[in-house]
Amino acid sequence: MTPEGPGTGVVRSVVAEQGPPASDPAARLAWLRSEVARHRRRYYQDDDPEIADADYDALVAELRALEAAHPELAGEQSVAEEVGAPPAARFAPVTHREPMLSLENAFEVAEIEAWVERIGRLVPEAAAGPFVCEPKIDGLAISLTYQRGRFAQAATRGDGRVGEDVTPNVATIGAIPKELAWPRRLGPVPAVMEVRGEVYLPVSAFEAMNARLLAEGQRLFANPRNAAAGSLRQKDPTVTASRPLAFFAYQVAAVGEVAGVDRHSAWLALLRELGFPVNPEIATVANVGEVVAYCQHWQAHRHDLDYEIDGVVVKVDDLALRARLGATSHAPRWALAVKFPPEERTTTLRAIEVSIGRTGRATPFAVLEPVVVGGSTVQMATLHNEDQVRLKDVRPGDLVVVRKAGDVIPEVVGPVLSARPPGLAPWRFPRTCPSCGGPLVRLPGEADTFCTTVDCPAQVIQRIVHFASRGAMDIEGLGEKRVAQLVDLGMVHDPGDLFSLRAEELAQVDRMGELSAANLVQAIDQARTRPLWRLLVALGIRHLGPTGSRALAARYGHLDRLRGADEEELAAVEGIGPVIARSVTAFFAAPANRQLVEKLRAAGVSLGEDRPAAADRAEGPSQGPLAGRVVVVTGTLPGLTREEAEEAVRRAGGKPTGSVSRRTWVVVAGADPGASKLTRAAELGIPVVPGERFEELLRSGELPS
Repeated sequence: MTPEGPGTGVVRSVVAEQGPPASDPAARLAWLRSEVARHRRRYYQDDDPEIADADYDALVAELRALEAAHPELAGEQSVAEEVGAPPAARFAPVTHREPMLSLENAFEVAEIEAWVERIGRLVPEAAAGPFVCEPKIDGLAISLTYQRGRFAQAATRGDGRVGEDVTPNVATIGAIPKELAWPRRLGPVPAVMEVRGEVYLPVSAFEAMNARLLAEGQRLFANPRNAAAGSLRQKDPTVTASRPLAFFAYQVAAVGEVAGVDRHSAWLALLRELGFPVNPEIATVANVGEVVAYCQHWQAHRHDLDYEIDGVVVKVDDLALRARLGATSHAPRWALAVKFPPEERTTTLRAIEVSIGRTGRATPFAVLEPVVVGGSTVQMATLHNEDQVRLKDVRPGDLVVVRKAGDVIPEVVGPVLSARPPGLAPWRFPRTCPSCGGPLVRLPGEADTFCTTVDCPAQVIQRIVHFASRGAMDIEGLGEKRVAQLVDLGMVHDPGDLFSLRAEELAQVDRMGELSAANLVQAIDQARTRPLWRLLVALGIRHLGPTGSRALAARYGHLDRLRGADEEELAAVEGIGPVIARSVTAFFAAPANRQLVEKLRAAGVSLGEDRPAAADRAEGPSQGPLAGRVVVVTGTLPGLTREEAEEAVRRAGGKPTGSVSRRTWVVVAGADPGASKLTRAAELGIPVVPGERFEELLRSGELPS
């Protein structure tokens, strides 16, 4: 979902490019019906989908459009309107007392508004609201039957009318109550009550499960939804019991009227009272404008949750109005599923190549047929390491599922095996570096492979790019392409060479020019006076980030004193510890790194102020509104980067840190704050100030009331 609206529409997919051409509608329809039915079966019965949801939606959308354009070819019941899939033979069938229907989809704000207009034409009062908005959990729909308050049966959706009996498996999920805490004020417990909800696997549990499978050399689960469905639909309940499945209740069916419960929101409140987990993010909103705002909020914050959501479900709150609206053959008219832009898509894997980082690590990546995923065009995606490629068994020429969640680098989830062309050979990790031709080495017990050639051009380029990056020496105009150009021309061999570049030489470089050359030389010259902590970051010492670099710069004041400190002394500096200390001493023990430092010194690069060391020194003024106070900034503050916010704390005399402790005076929480920091602050009783009060805090040095 974009900031302007909740969706980007269904786009044509690589999968939909297959099959007979649209110029032969009869053949195209037959193929589409077969494909939709097959993919529905793989999703609902086999828990092993071959394509992403967005590509399936594209097939269904095309099928509906083609049937509408050629009514003479449409049958009595369209495959596109069917719900789920017939129950698998390995489970006993269960007939639902009320059908578990599908939901109508919307992808744009206009489609939400059109839905409200539609229900308003049928029942005018329904369009006025209120509506209940619920995060759409990407899990497995389950129906729970209670007989006189006791758990009796659990069934999957199946084809909407007949599901699969998975009672023993669901009984292992601790979150599902085995007996209802029915309140006496409501009279006798209903003879039969059906509660519907979603079984899901928390993202943290999914990641831990896949990490364990990877260590064991077993096939990984593609996503939490597949893992949850595969865990629940086991013949052996002990397998289900070993998986940390969770549950949210969202609907009640097959029960008579209950006094005082005449709205969906009231049923949700009662479900909580009965002992069911109900999503705390569900909200009742007044009108369609608030529906859109809710959808936009959760598209932006979907990754704040420890479960996957792929949209929002919007429901008319008033149960009497729902009854008047009724349902079509496949969906209730009183509910709508607003889909977020897909984070998984299917495309063609053109090639697998290997990149070399500044430490020499060789990382395989996929070169893809461009595809829009998560609102941006993706042409490359990470494959992590050799083991991941082998376990996923992706091969150049494969149709693959690509995933991009939030700001995470896109990754290839796996191949569509049924679409694999014959004769594709498994990809093999190269034995030589694609940049320098030197050997690629994988040490025993390690997952990563490295180029061991110190002067490998790719490593040189990445080390210089890191040195010049915004978080390090901040040399504007020195991006990866320009650095690669300078290295290829032999003008730069390490970061120290940057400071000997002359404008007249650079002006002769292709696509440079006199003005660009002069600007670059000026930017490099300005970098000579960067503070010591930035130089430490720029040197690329393993494990040493900005926070540790600031701590060392504050403690020692000059690079020479820092180099003279032993490992034990370094480890005693607050925020450093033995791992970073060991890495720092090893870095400065290497002859090549000592030579680089001397080259930087000779070039006039500041190595720090020559001032007495002080164990308790903190950068920034000793006086100011926040003098002596420890401040933790978490999340994004309005108009400020994290570094800028921390620098503002220093200018006010405070000490910014990255972790909450008993010494912390206040936590400033911006957008998307770290949950662990807020939890720790609550445990210690440390005040939390919202990000919009940050400037007030800096000016006054007092906690806002």
